[in-house]
Amino acid sequence: MTVLTNATVDYESGQSQQAFAAMTDSGDHLLFSLAAKPWSQVSGYEYKIAPYGLATGGAITPAAAAGNNNVDVAAMTLYAPGMTGASATTGLISIAAATNVACTRGTANGCRITSITVDSTGAITAVAGTESTAFSETRAAAGGPPLIPVGSVEIGQVQFSSITAAVVTTAEIYQSPGTHQEHYLTPVWSEDPIRGQITFASALPLIHTGPVAKKVMARVATPIFASIEPARNWKPAEVSNSAQSQQYYRQVVGSFSSSLAQASFDISLSDGVTDSVLAKKGLNLLWRYKPDKYKTPYQITQGVMSVARTNAAGANPTATLTISAQQESVDFAS
Repeated sequence: MTVLTNATVDYESGQSQQAFAAMTDSGDHLLFSLAAKPWSQVSGYEYKIAPYGLATGGAITPAAAAGNNNVDVAAMTLYAPGMTGASATTGLISIAAATNVACTRGTANGCRITSITVDSTGAITAVAGTESTAFSETRAAAGGPPLIPVGSVEIGQVQFSSITAAVVTTAEIYQSPGTHQEHYLTPVWSEDPIRGQITFASALPLIHTGPVAKKVMARVATPIFASIEPARNWKPAEVSNSAQSQQYYRQVVGSFSSSLAQASFDISLSDGVTDSVLAKKGLNLLWRYKPDKYKTPYQITQGVMSVARTNAAGANPTATLTISAQQESVDFAS
């Protein structure tokens, strides 16, 4: 008796390039996700993650003209895809140098912090905090750095402890990444292109009006899938564990190691030479398995395909396709 199923195996036959889009903060300011997923990794369609922040340059120095309370800001590049003038492909924007950027001193109390920023239009702008008798590291607190507008990037801070106008000193300028400056690589992050997520090594600080974290954007290509028929015996890429032990005089010490197995499945070919899926050999593609093509659940595997063909006399050629995966196959229930 022959039992037919509605299961399908699909391969990434093409890509749909998406524009830069904002990733969604899960609420812990660590995990950010994109609705468009999974992300292709085919050459020419690699995804680009672009947290807002300084990339190069941007040094802040006392004003060369020696004007009281002023600083100069060197030319710089930023990752800020939503800024006016930013590249739609890379998310980078070049900002020209600025001179005599005015910083604000307190009028009654000595301690006041001014944030030097690039605003959403690409202009270098000074945003003053609230003065106090002592400095604070808390955003929007008296004596602390201000919350800056959403879509801006903080380049550094100027901290005045006197209300008397004077030439800015280098000791009053602060540009430590992660504390006084938004650098696009601080903090670093890990990527999960199948789930469409990234996870930062530490929570992004809430330094923007709201308060909210800085913008995190991504430009990705999503796969266009084509079915492989007939196919059978799908085996996902899954992690297996193996145990080892060593005997000591009065005890046994155990350990284990993990390994990621390859995904694989079998197909029937037309002639074993011109079948379209064979042209994908050696490419890093996305593969989708659906237990039922008419229902939602599916499984995604990312990896490079290799082929083992068999040409039996009197029968169509067949092949076992093996996928060397980059991570364990991921199940999606909805």
